[in-house]
Amino acid sequence: MNHLTTYQRNTKKTFSATKPNTGVSKSVAKDPNALIKKFIWAYFILLIFEGALRKWVLPGLSTPLLVIRDPIAIAAIILALQKGLIPSNIYLNTMFGIGVLATMTTMVFGHGNIFVDLFGARTFLVHFPFIFVVGSVFNRDDIVKIGKVTLWIIIPIAILVALQFYSPQSSLVNRGVGGNEEGAGFTGTMGYYRPSGTFSFTNGIGLMYGFASCFVFYFWLAKNEINKIILLIATGSLLIVIPLSISRGLFFSIAVTFLFMILASARKPKFLTQIIVALLGGVFVILLLSQFSFFDTAKEVFLARFTNANESEGGLEGVLVDRYLGGLIGALTGNDKIPFFGMGLGFSSNVGSQLLSGKVVSGTGEGEWGRIIGEMGALIGIMVIIVRLAFSFNVALSSYKKLSKGDILPWLLLSFFLLNIPQGNWAQPTALGFCVIIAGFLLASLNDPKSVIRHTRASDNNNIKAPVRKLSTFGRIR
Repeated sequence: MNHLTTYQRNTKKTFSATKPNTGVSKSVAKDPNALIKKFIWAYFILLIFEGALRKWVLPGLSTPLLVIRDPIAIAAIILALQKGLIPSNIYLNTMFGIGVLATMTTMVFGHGNIFVDLFGARTFLVHFPFIFVVGSVFNRDDIVKIGKVTLWIIIPIAILVALQFYSPQSSLVNRGVGGNEEGAGFTGTMGYYRPSGTFSFTNGIGLMYGFASCFVFYFWLAKNEINKIILLIATGSLLIVIPLSISRGLFFSIAVTFLFMILASARKPKFLTQIIVALLGGVFVILLLSQFSFFDTAKEVFLARFTNANESEGGLEGVLVDRYLGGLIGALTGNDKIPFFGMGLGFSSNVGSQLLSGKVVSGTGEGEWGRIIGEMGALIGIMVIIVRLAFSFNVALSSYKKLSKGDILPWLLLSFFLLNIPQGNWAQPTALGFCVIIAGFLLASLNDPKSVIRHTRASDNNNIKAPVRKLSTFGRIR
């Protein structure tokens, strides 16, 4: 069966002597993949702040900025291919093949618009392969660094979210994409709007803080790895954004991560004491926030939204089942008007709707799985769903094995991974970006600390042989 033991196996680092006067710095000799790492960091930072560029800094370039991460991912993939860093595996090969096939069927049997087609195809041909670049180049230490930076970032964003929550939509902080003065907020309840933070749409806040919660919980269990004051402030930022976001999705995401932390204590009792300390820290922060009236107002609005939405959607069971399963049964049984090869890649995206001018997006199903089947047809669409589920199952097994060895980081990242990779929205650029980074970061967290990736080509014009570490084939049949 398919299984992932360790994404990349560790071997001894071997260095060959270098000739004098090669002109290559020690840092390059130590890390031949430094440039690829910079591309990964750029992808991550732009994911968080590209919305700010589109709203406040460069509103006139809001359309091209929508895909600003694509050339960065392409550059990283090209460099990784040149160095032999992308391992061949069944998931990557299948998804890439599906992308090529669906691109052709879209032009022949679908909507036939090349630009919409390419916008949809980039998910399979660019962003999915980029996951494995991250998993090959980064290691566990890099992911811990990402976590520390994330905690620093969510603090000022929480302040921005609070300003947006209490400000009118016409204010500068609520400016929409392209400088739209109507505001970027989305209808909430009791006259308050859901803030968008630094993102172009409100879903970014839920994804950002859901992602950040994995690291907040992790650092509570590994307090020696981060400044305790920063951890407390970041925890407060996380807790205050829950009601300010008016997002049930964020609440459920954090609840799932917390549940994973509790399950970790059942598997590894040594975590129990640390979890109790984390709970006490959270209670302390909540009691502190409760002293401020602005927090009570946000809490009241959130509870009203939570109650009203649950009643309209059939309670907690209806929310969880419908949101997570994404309507697979409905996608299969309710789309009898969908052509065999679907409507075409990119058809149900906002970009596709605009470029197709006048074509109504209908019959593509509700939820991510329904969208996939609607765009690519039942046969190809189900193949995509199976790959996503198999990939998720494989990574989940590997994360559990790491937990059994006392490493809780991959396990906590898995909580956010499972909410996004199996049925997360890959049509919306921000959601796609968070799916990519959580998958890539989780794969990288499975790599041993301070491990070095093999690359097959020596640096140009020098005789340096890079540190060598064998790559195991992800998803190999054993």
